[in-house]
Amino acid sequence: MGTFERWLSIWVALAIGAGLLLGSLLPAAVQAIAGLELAGINLVVAVLIWAMIYPMMLAIEPRCLAAVGRRPKGLLLTLVVNWLIKPFTMWALAWLCFRVLFVDLVPAVDAGQYIAGMILLGVAPCTAMVFVWSQLVRGDAAYTLVQVTVNDLVMVVAFAPIAALLLGVSDVPVPWSTLLVSVLLFVVVPLLAGVLTRRALVARGGEPAVARWQARCKPWSIGGLLVTVVLLFGFQAATILAQPERVLLIAVPLLVQSYGIFALGYAAAYWLRLPFPIAAPAALIGTSNFFELAVAVAIGLFGLSSGAALATVVGVLIEVPVMLSLVAFANRTRGWFAP
Repeated sequence: MGTFERWLSIWVALAIGAGLLLGSLLPAAVQAIAGLELAGINLVVAVLIWAMIYPMMLAIEPRCLAAVGRRPKGLLLTLVVNWLIKPFTMWALAWLCFRVLFVDLVPAVDAGQYIAGMILLGVAPCTAMVFVWSQLVRGDAAYTLVQVTVNDLVMVVAFAPIAALLLGVSDVPVPWSTLLVSVLLFVVVPLLAGVLTRRALVARGGEPAVARWQARCKPWSIGGLLVTVVLLFGFQAATILAQPERVLLIAVPLLVQSYGIFALGYAAAYWLRLPFPIAAPAALIGTSNFFELAVAVAIGLFGLSSGAALATVVGVLIEVPVMLSLVAFANRTRGWFAP
């Protein structure tokens, strides 16, 4: 790792501060950027995430995708954690915090809204940023792609029923446009770009040419991550500064959930004797959230100014710092797994 990457946690902390400062001093400019959306997905953030995903897609050799079927344990682990465990532990933690531990700190109506928002986060596994986390732990690119793709297919049929069950409502409006646009922007387009670029580079100079191009793209990937942090915190600066105590209370169960789910997935991967390039992304996929979908559904069900929408926004805010800490832990414990 270079000097800049070694101090990435410092740059992220500075990016968080810069985002809050930018959102406070130039709210109109930040809101103008926030308004550039397509199906609930911010286009500026989408471009930045695409820049982060593209280098990993360069590592995918289409012929390697078929080999995933011969190693199903990692895929099964991801599905079990994401759909049979994570939604229900999120509901339990949210209920414990806002119906028991924080009952004297938050009115009952607001508490119910916060619980609903956290449930929506728990039922929405990540699509885009998973590729970034996998790249930072040097995960198996082809395997990660299959894990994300299968997760998205399951989400199409499982998101609404599980959310309806845990929310106690009869119908959950699924923003299909958000789901479809996200898959197109964060899976299909960068995959095609990566595969086509790889073919062209291999034809000209073989694998060394691919490695050189990936090295050139790496600064753009890290830069995209930092600018994304600035924008996410800039978008929500007013909320954070206006309700800091509520943000902290909502963050408590979300943090416990994130670290707890990662610990469960990582331990299970170790027990299953998965190789690290499969084990680490599998645990990280279970931890990360598809916050665009959760925010869109929260607004559709409860309104833009609702407590449920606020809870999903807090999920956005803690996502990057939490996931970077888990990436650092995974990289330090790489030796726990067989080569």
